[in-house]
Amino acid sequence: MTHLPSWVSGFRLEVGSELGVRAGLESHRFRGFILLLTFFIYTCYHMSRKPISVVKSRLHQNCSELIKPTNDSHSINDTTWCDWAPFDKNNYKELLGAVDNAFLVAYAIGMFISGIFGERLPLRYYLSAGMLLSGLFTSLFGLGYFWNIHMLWYFVLIQICNGLVQTTGWPSVVTCVGNWFGKGKRGLIMGIWNSHTSVGNILGSLIAGVWVNEQWGLSFVVPGIITAAMGVLTFLFLIEYPEDVDCTPPQHHTSGGLEEHQDAEDLGNSPKESSLENAARDSKEPSAQPAAISFLGALRIPGVVEFSLCLLFAKLVSYTFLYWLPLYIFNVAHFSAKQAGDLSTLFDVGGIIGGIMAGLISDYTNGRATTCCVMLILAAPMMFLYNSVGQNGITNSVVMLIICGALVNGPYALITTAVSADLGTHQSLKGNAKALSTVTAIIDGTGSIGAALGPLLAGLISPTGWNNVFYMLISADILACLLLCRLVYKEILAWKSFLSRDRGSSLALTHPR
Repeated sequence: MTHLPSWVSGFRLEVGSELGVRAGLESHRFRGFILLLTFFIYTCYHMSRKPISVVKSRLHQNCSELIKPTNDSHSINDTTWCDWAPFDKNNYKELLGAVDNAFLVAYAIGMFISGIFGERLPLRYYLSAGMLLSGLFTSLFGLGYFWNIHMLWYFVLIQICNGLVQTTGWPSVVTCVGNWFGKGKRGLIMGIWNSHTSVGNILGSLIAGVWVNEQWGLSFVVPGIITAAMGVLTFLFLIEYPEDVDCTPPQHHTSGGLEEHQDAEDLGNSPKESSLENAARDSKEPSAQPAAISFLGALRIPGVVEFSLCLLFAKLVSYTFLYWLPLYIFNVAHFSAKQAGDLSTLFDVGGIIGGIMAGLISDYTNGRATTCCVMLILAAPMMFLYNSVGQNGITNSVVMLIICGALVNGPYALITTAVSADLGTHQSLKGNAKALSTVTAIIDGTGSIGAALGPLLAGLISPTGWNNVFYMLISADILACLLLCRLVYKEILAWKSFLSRDRGSSLALTHPR
């Protein structure tokens, strides 16, 4: 039984009594509302993750450039009086790295479990609880400032808890959007929708920047309160399924096209046999509720393993740029810290463009794997060129950062959105869309392992030279591409078969017997 917000129950009667045209308009309005609501939901998730990267510079500063207050209790020769213990020691980089990795590792582990819970619990309750807890733990990190806490274990523990509860977000919002939008324009719609990541990062940076030089605890408390408030709105207004408001559910599978051919090949059946089986099942079990899929069952869905491993390496590259790009620009191009930070945002701008382009192209060609593979192939030489000549002038930096961002983040965005939704509603599931949450969690959880490994490896390799860091990134990019070879081959075969059938139909019409 689906649990609905109270305001929906009354509205169902109104929608159910409308004429067909009116119902269609209401369906479009609901879809637009769900798309906007889930956009704001995940924007808040990313907004609450961003303050730590802004506050890092406040936790350990160059104290020699600041005026020491006359009423502090430190000795005259103490050069760390302005820092926040325990990050005032020489090993502050390792301690801040531990705080980062506490979140990333907890997020990666929790993601595999989150999808299983997401399938079995009402999404509205699950997502609301996750946002409330995420807001709580984000605020608790900032309250360490007001409570004068200087113990490392406190900050690490808060980050672990926050990483775990943040895993409620991604599987839930992708599942909800997948329930409302069919496959036809899914790539383009989700490509645009996925810009919430960059919007959340920008908002988190701006909000944290307001208080970072004064009471840095507010840099966490304010985003935490906003996230918790969004959790309340989610509880009141989120609608999980179109059927809950008497709207027509989307069509997840096309007929007679490329997708049907590919799915039939995966299942070992012909499209006609699959259609007959579906029709027979629907007639025999009109009211049967599909059971939640197991973890191993989700892994057996064709393409899940390949895309998951591909995302591991793609996200490794993306998150290394996210955490290390400003420092790279500062050290290699010799821009100021502010210029380096401003330039690094262009990588996110390119990511938005790349995500939309990847979704649009994959919708047109019906080739998700091929689109990802081509962009990954182009990304490898572009990263090499950026490291070699990208720092020769501001124009080169701007252009190449945007291109690199588009080619690196395009496949990453496509896999975590449209591909996850496609696989979670794969035809092999025979209409059981309850697998969507688990499939999304498996794919993004595997990718999050790469997100944790990338910055860690960059920190270990960078002392040997930035060239070696880029060689590592290019190698990961090539591995991500190779993991998709089997799926690309299947898509090419499907295209050839579709073109052959289309050519045969045209000849039959031109030369009738």
